[in-house]
Amino acid sequence: MCKRICVTNRHLVRGDFSQQIEKILMLPVDRRPDALIVREKDLSLQDYQRVSVRILSLCKQYGVRCLFNGRYDSARRCGADGVQLSFSTYMDVPMDNLADISLVGVSVHSREEAEIAAKRGVDFLIYGHIFATACKPGLPPRGLASLRQICRTVHVPVFAIGGITEDNMVDCAQAGATGVCMMSEYMRL
Repeated sequence: MCKRICVTNRHLVRGDFSQQIEKILMLPVDRRPDALIVREKDLSLQDYQRVSVRILSLCKQYGVRCLFNGRYDSARRCGADGVQLSFSTYMDVPMDNLADISLVGVSVHSREEAEIAAKRGVDFLIYGHIFATACKPGLPPRGLASLRQICRTVHVPVFAIGGITEDNMVDCAQAGATGVCMMSEYMRL
């Protein structure tokens, strides 16, 4: 079975952001995300924390893991289930700063980055973008063959990201991905 991670982007939501998150968390089990990453990179630390704490509370209510994007100090302070970091941030953060965070995911964009992150002990990888996506206009997708190569190279779970839909997520699983990350598919329900 292909696992799902919802990646937030309040700019894609039509209506109230918190209500949209709750709508996502209330989906039937076969469509509900296994985890949710609070992305919202453009918010100040204070605003990010305010939004994240609300989402974390909803996630706990519905039994869905909540990870903070890039804000490992906030994740620790607020009791998030984990963090998702860019490769460069992951490489710059002393490992001691992540030791008490139970789930650490890293976004990678090459085989070399995937191998390095896996050897350093990351819990999972996010690799992409796999398909064409409005989030990366003009940038060619890496494709399923590249995803397959990453999945065969590392021995940690790999989640595909970028242009993932209900229709193509099975292709990602067949390429070896543990699961997928979806933003637009969830934010525009």
